[in-house]
This record gives sequence, C-alpha cells and structure tokens, in this order.
Amino acid sequence: QILFFMLPFMASNALQVFYSTVDMMVVGEYVGTPGISAVSQSSQIMNFATMVCLGFSNAGQILIAQALGAGKRKEMNGIIGTLFSMILILAVILSGIILTCRQGILNLMNIPEESWDYAMDYLVICAAGLVFTAGYNMVAAVLRGMGDSKRPFWFIGIASAVNLILDFPFVMKWEVAGAAWATIIGQAASFLFSLFYLYRKRESFGFEFKKEHFKISRHYSGMILKLGTPMAIQAGSINISMLFVNSMVNSIDVVASATFGVGLRIDDIINKISMGIQYAAVPMVSQNIGAGDQKRAEKVVHWAWIYSFALTVLFVTIYVPFGKQLFILFDPDNPAVHAMSGEFIRAILWMFPAFAIMRGSGAFIQGLGHAKLCMVLALLDGVVLRIGLSWLFGIGFGWGFFGFVLGYGLAPYGYAIPSLVYFLSGKWKKRRTLAEEM
Repeated sequence: QILFFMLPFMASNALQVFYSTVDMMVVGEYVGTPGISAVSQSSQIMNFATMVCLGFSNAGQILIAQALGAGKRKEMNGIIGTLFSMILILAVILSGIILTCRQGILNLMNIPEESWDYAMDYLVICAAGLVFTAGYNMVAAVLRGMGDSKRPFWFIGIASAVNLILDFPFVMKWEVAGAAWATIIGQAASFLFSLFYLYRKRESFGFEFKKEHFKISRHYSGMILKLGTPMAIQAGSINISMLFVNSMVNSIDVVASATFGVGLRIDDIINKISMGIQYAAVPMVSQNIGAGDQKRAEKVVHWAWIYSFALTVLFVTIYVPFGKQLFILFDPDNPAVHAMSGEFIRAILWMFPAFAIMRGSGAFIQGLGHAKLCMVLALLDGVVLRIGLSWLFGIGFGWGFFGFVLGYGLAPYGYAIPSLVYFLSGKWKKRRTLAEEM
C-alpha cells in the first residue's frame, strides 16, 4: 500500500525538481554563471518562506489524517476552513516582509556583484507570487491528509507544463526575470486548478465554499498553531541555516557560489524524490495512530526505510561516476565550476544515509504529532550543526569550500539519529493522540 501511495508523491516531487532544474539549465545556457548563482541564492530565500507555510500546512494535514482515522469527519470541515484562511494570511505577510526587506536580505547573503541585479529580479517576482505557491501546498496537504496522492501529482503536472512552455521564450527575452515569471505563472495555474477541483468535489470533502466556512476557529487554529509553529520553526531554521552557509560560500567567489547552487539542485533531485516516501508515510502513520493501530504505524516506518535506502543506493551509484557530467549540464561553459564539482560530490555523499533514516523515523514523529521533538531536532540539525560544522570545517580547520559542504552534509545526522532512537525506544506508545483532543 505504501508503495502505490508514495509513487504519485515521488512523481510529483520529481516534476517539481524537473522544472526547477530546467530553469537553472536554461538560465545557465542563456545568462551564464552569474544567472545560475542568482537563481540558486534567491531560491533559498523563497524556500524559507515556502517551508514556513508548509510547516503549518503539514500540521493541518496531520490533524485531518488523525480525524479521518478516528472517524471524526465533522471536525475535518472546521480544520480545512481554518487552515485555508491561516495559510493565505501567512503567505501575504511573508510576501510583504520579503519585498520590504529585499535589499537587506541580499546584502546579508553576500550575493556576488555579478549576480546582484539578477538575484533582485528573481526575488521580487517570486515573493509577489508566494500566495500561489503556499496555496497549492495547502490544497495538496488537505488531499494528502485525506489519503489522496494522485491529484497533487496532476496539479504539479500543470505547473510543470506551463513552466516548461514559458521558460525558453521568457528567459531569452527577460533573462533571470523570465525564469521567475515562468515559475510563478505555472504555480498560479496549479493553485487555481487545485482550488477548482476542491470546489467541484466539495460534497465529498464536507466543505462548502461559503464565507462562514472560512472563519478561523479558535479551537482548530490553536491546534494548528501548537502543532504547526514547531514545524514551521523546523522548516525555517534549516532554510535560515542555508542562508548562512550560502553566505560563507559566496564569500569565496562567484564560481564557488555557482558550484554550490548547482550541487544543491542536483542533490535536490534525490532529496525531493525520496521525500515522496515521507509524504506517503506521514498521513499513513497519522491515520493509523488516530485509529489506534500502533503496529500498523510501525510497519509503515519499516517499509519507508526499505524504500528510501534502496533509492539512496541507486542514486549514489549514478552520482559518483557521472556527477561531473551533471554539473556540466547546468553550466556548460565554465570549466572552473566543473573542476570544483569533485570537491562538492566528495563532501556531500555523507548526507544521504541520514536522509534515508529520516524518511522513516522523521515521518513517524511528524505523523505522531510530536511537534516539539520535531522542532528540537530541527534546530539541532538546521542551526547548531549546519552552521556550526560548516564554520568549523570551512573556516576553523581552513578547508574552505570542501569544509563548508562537508559541514552541511553531516548536519542531518543531528535529526536522523535521535529520531531513530526515539522510534526504537517505544516511548511514543504512551502519548495521547491529537484525535482525542478534537
């Protein structure tokens, strides 16, 4: 069951990676290394805002899944309406903050001078369209909580198709700004189609699109905030740490900045695709915990580990011999980036076993609704270790670019190992479920 449930999620994430990868490749072809650096750096800022919104969306997903598992369909209606209003308000606020503070944010990141104007263009356009990105992720979270993995794939397919159609003509005419417009228009189309689907199927969801249904419930908003705030901090802390690591890498030169950006985009392929396993495991764990079936929830984790480790082995066997060729695809005209790619690959390989562990035990902690533990582990990974180890190896030991990447790659063990120990300890079996609080 988890195999067939996770395949659409993996395909959805693969499509997301595919069209963002095409963005980078097209920009690399028509704009060059400064354009690649600009897209990769500004994308990190937008990822931070998106992941904060996603933290609260995932909280809603877990509540919906546990309510469904416990047979509380009436409560699901209030959760969905509250989630809709909260996410859209949050997206508008974050968009306003980024647009207001854009100059200071780019200064903080040490954006190379050659990439500055491009980075500003990309950041402004994507920040203005944040509501569409957050809106799609919100609808997808509702569908995942209901056990539907196919429709999110359809909707991201729409975004991918629109983005691919627009990418080449837009980048040729408006350079990096064109890539941003293609991305945002694609995400807007995806959000509107997903919203239309929910409206057409409103009877099966028990949610009427009426004004009173979008009223924010004090009870459910409290539950979403209680569960979602640690998740948002978790997601945000990792992305904030990325800004600091990027800043350290950017202080070297534009070649290091572009190499790091391309490397992260390549690693995003395996991470996003394997994240599909976690997307499937979280609602399955939540529904079984809500239904009181702890043994079945444990089986979900075991199979998530099996699939994620198999996928990791497959990726590594491709990445090690052909990694340099992948970098050449993104930035074909810069031999300096190609030469530096070997350092990146040797350092980043340490990261993949940690992510394989997290797909199972990390999904379990999220599905359980143990948000405080999620936050503590994320701060350990995202702030303490990711920034600390990158500084230690890159500056303290004087290893430079290799040290920055190695510190970044080792940090996820701060989440993977404790989450594994918690799951195997069985202490979670005494926790009260979220469904019991509804």
